[in-house]
Formats: sequence, structure tokens, C-alpha cells
Amino acid sequence: MILRGDFKSEILRSTTNIQILIPEGKNPPYRVVYLLHGQHGNQGTWLDFTALPYFAMDYNAVFIMPEAGRSFYVNHKYGRRYFDYVSEELPDICRRVFNISAEAKDTAAMGCSMGGYGALLMSLTKPERFGFCGSIAPAAIFAKSILDTLHDDTESYRNTGPEEQEILTDLYSIYGDGLGYNPGYDIDFLVKNFPPDKIKPVIYNTCGTEDFLREDNLKFTEYMETSDFHYTYEEWKGTHDWYFFNDALKKTNTILFKLFFNSNIKLTFISTSHNKIIIRIEIKI
Repeated sequence: MILRGDFKSEILRSTTNIQILIPEGKNPPYRVVYLLHGQHGNQGTWLDFTALPYFAMDYNAVFIMPEAGRSFYVNHKYGRRYFDYVSEELPDICRRVFNISAEAKDTAAMGCSMGGYGALLMSLTKPERFGFCGSIAPAAIFAKSILDTLHDDTESYRNTGPEEQEILTDLYSIYGDGLGYNPGYDIDFLVKNFPPDKIKPVIYNTCGTEDFLREDNLKFTEYMETSDFHYTYEEWKGTHDWYFFNDALKKTNTILFKLFFNSNIKLTFISTSHNKIIIRIEIKI
């Protein structure tokens, strides 16, 4: 069953759109996946451009797809509090309306590009709510280096083209006039300063070998290999498009439902080089 509609968000102070995929013939309470769109998408993108309804037929889970514009799923200095919306208000509303589990072990954040960044942000900031992160070609992993580059020569970036102008507008809305660094929005900072008293989320990260974000994802993976996060990275031929995102969504759901939601199987990080990817899965007998 697919539900499409809108509701009044108290945090956003406006009506916002949402689409929800609910399993048929399955028994509640359901597991839940918060599936986030990219910078040029909306709440309907995953249903419009992927085979999600077919992938989800075998799974006892509700897929919740919110609208977030070009927000990067963060609280803006000059704008709305999108992080509070997707990580707090939206889950609370969905738990009241639908019979879904409130436990982190039954809850995933997933997304592509900007949505992949949002999924990482949600699971690293609130691991007590989101136990699994499926990040597909995540953008903006290294926020500090992006801002440092813009501080050096903002006008050259602005003059690159209309898309760059829009991105710069987004960043001013998020960080303010001086583009001041906020470590709470920096994925690199969050993993390196993760609280030792919190349970780490399981992270499954994918990227295409021809994706312009591949180098950042490989750099991120190199650090994650040295950490004690349960982290897996996988790549295959593809670029930053819906052909790859559709395949990655299917793989990510397989990892989520066949491995993470199976208490007898534990995901561990991979060994990787720029030419070879090795996935390890530890099975507890």
C-alpha cells in the first residue's frame, strides 16, 4: 500500500509532503526505514525512479519518504530545522499513527547523495533511534574541507554556473553569512568524535566507480577501516544516477533485512584498496 499526502509540521511551521510504503499481508509491529531523497529530489523520487515497491514486498517494514527540499537534513541558521524534523518529529508522528517499532535495532536511515549524507547524520547523531545507516553515494562527507575551499575563493565558485550558485545559497542558509564551520554537520568529525558510551550504528556505504563522489567515499572508508565501527563499503560500475541508485537500494535492503535484522549475523567493516574491495561478514554460530 502506498500512501501519499501532507500534514502540518510544528517544527517546520508549514505543511509538508510525505509518501509511505506499507507492507501488505505482514504482521505488525513493523520495522521502519526512513528513506531520504537527494538534492534534486522530493518525497516521491524513490517511488518514481526505483523498483522499491517490488523490493519491499518481501520485507516486514514501512518505508517513510519525507520531503526536505535542498536542506541537507540539517537545522539551518537562516531557515527551517530539518534535522529536528526528520530525526525527532517525523519518527514520533509515524510511531503514533502506524504500528511500527520504536527500537533502534528495527529502525534504519537510508538515502542517496544528499540523502546519504542525511542518513549518516541521523545514525551518527542519534544512534539510539537509528541502528542502521544505508548511505548510497553520500555527498558532503568532509564539510570542513568544503567550507575551507569556499572561504579561499567564494566568487570563483559562485561564477562556475547556476547549480553552484544554488549550492552556495544552500550553504549560506545552513551555516550563515560567514559560512562558519559547524562540527555537528561534519560526518568526518562525527565518526572521529563518536561518544564512547553510545552503541555505534551499523553503516553500509555504496558508490559507483565512475561517481564524482567516489574519491571522498574511498577516503572516508580508509578511516573507517581503522575504527571500531561496523562499517561496510561496496562499489561497482556506475555513476551518480538512478541506474546505480536502484541497484544500490536493492543491495542495501538485502544487507538490512537479511543481515542487520538477523540477530545471528553481524556485519563488520571491509578491507579495501583503490583497486580491490573485500566485504567481510561475521556469522555467529
